Amino acid sequence: MATATPKSKVQVRLKMRIKKGDTVQVITGKDKGKTGEVLRTLPYENRVVVQGINLRTRHVKPTQEGETGRIVTEEASLHASNVMLYSSTKKVASRVEIVVDANGTKKRRLKKTGELLD
Repeated sequence: MATATPKSKVQVRLKMRIKKGDTVQVITGKDKGKTGEVLRTLPYENRVVVQGINLRTRHVKPTQEGETGRIVTEEASLHASNVMLYSSTKKVASRVEIVVDANGTKKRRLKKTGELLD
């Protein structure tokens, strides 16, 4: 009798409209209303790491003799649907649309303010 083996999950890279360096505002969760800069994106997991948001503390043991242990505070990832791009000029969060310029290049634009990104 053959045993069933689990199917290997195929990782899918999602297209994200949020990029590294963007300013975003958290719209749900414990840090709702806070803004910060995106430090990195995780497109295979559809998650982002935002500076100063979703902080986790981790206790690190000493690795060398004579070294003391320490407590490290670092940012954990957020799901990309929990953040919106933030317009620093108008101080408002907005959805993003992709527009094509006259010369054929794609740009990101905030829907509420019309501000072009990139």
